[in-house]
Amino acid sequence: MRTYSDLFRTPEFTPLFLASALRSAGQTVSGLALGTLVYEATDSPLLSALSMFGPSLAQVLGATTLLSAADRLRPRATLTGIALAFAAGTAVLAIPGLPVWGALVLVFGLGLVASLGGGVTWGLLNEILTRDGYLLGRSVFNMMNGLTQILGYATGGVLVAVLSPRSTLAVAAGLYLVTALVSRLGLSRREPRTAGRPSVRETWRTNARLWSSGPRRRVYLLLWIPNGLVVGCESLFVPYAPAHAGLLFAMGALGMLVGDVTVGRFLPPRVRARLGIPFLLLLAGPYLLFVLRPGTAVAAACVAVASVGFGASLIQQERLMALTPDELSGHALGLHSSGMVTMQGVSAALAGTVAQLTSAATGMTVMAAASVAVTLALSAAGKREERRPGGGRDPEDRTVGGLRIADVDG
Repeated sequence: MRTYSDLFRTPEFTPLFLASALRSAGQTVSGLALGTLVYEATDSPLLSALSMFGPSLAQVLGATTLLSAADRLRPRATLTGIALAFAAGTAVLAIPGLPVWGALVLVFGLGLVASLGGGVTWGLLNEILTRDGYLLGRSVFNMMNGLTQILGYATGGVLVAVLSPRSTLAVAAGLYLVTALVSRLGLSRREPRTAGRPSVRETWRTNARLWSSGPRRRVYLLLWIPNGLVVGCESLFVPYAPAHAGLLFAMGALGMLVGDVTVGRFLPPRVRARLGIPFLLLLAGPYLLFVLRPGTAVAAACVAVASVGFGASLIQQERLMALTPDELSGHALGLHSSGMVTMQGVSAALAGTVAQLTSAATGMTVMAAASVAVTLALSAAGKREERRPGGGRDPEDRTVGGLRIADVDG
């Protein structure tokens, strides 16, 4: 599977793609509206960041209790139910008079519901596509996410300005309802990938199995921490430039789109596998310039260039799939997704705290410096492991496109 047209000719790819696009649009529009609403009510960078990215914090609880369900529930019913839950929850957020603490509790609950979404979606994608088509398919989803963020933040900014944050939340609730409809009507009924009943014990057992491999463990850390810290920078766009936050978010989405197209379509496997660390350094580097408190135009350019580095995620996901048995693909990808968004929520809280004590520009600079430091430390640890007898290989290593993925430190 080598072309985009091949992907869209694959049965069920298109409805899964459309449902994900609508869900992403709903999250983008509702996140900007809620962040603006909370900042207007509290004048607090911390609470604004938590309202936008706080649901991610709940996913650490989901990752340790619910993830075994990702391979044990019927995908269509699960994705439809998640979309309906978000439609209802977002509609409640739009109710006038809802206190800030009530909104934060509700978005935390929605984050717990969403902890299943990543594992079910990416596990289903891995099931729909052939193994050699997964990276291309995931890159298309990432490109779609970038485009919907560009359009979503631009549209959300207009809706917030022309209507109100609460009216914009109502629009987002409608997007979630359409997501549920597309999932229910467009996807076929599939049996779970793995037999057995979901349980907390099974979640812990599989998490321990996935975490026991040194190469896989390092891939997870590279997927979670460096880009999570950079999302902490993004969580401060509203307090950094209240009138132009939508522009900064849109430029970030544009840069991410460029990175995903480059990695997913144009880089050959052997070259791609060696660019994971450089892409992560690119992701954080331009944010160091925020120590100079640049104006809107320069800030937007820095954000766009940095966001090209989000293409590193595709490189690491390809490596993760090469290190993971097929029957655990949904759980493994769900653990990646939950861990990633959890780190994003933690980073948003940390960035908001630093900004509360200093300034938004200082908070962004600190988070970027931390991302660079973590990337370099994990890269050095990988090189040390490769020099040991056996090169740090795992018994479950597999070959993708003729390249033994575990032999290259992404």
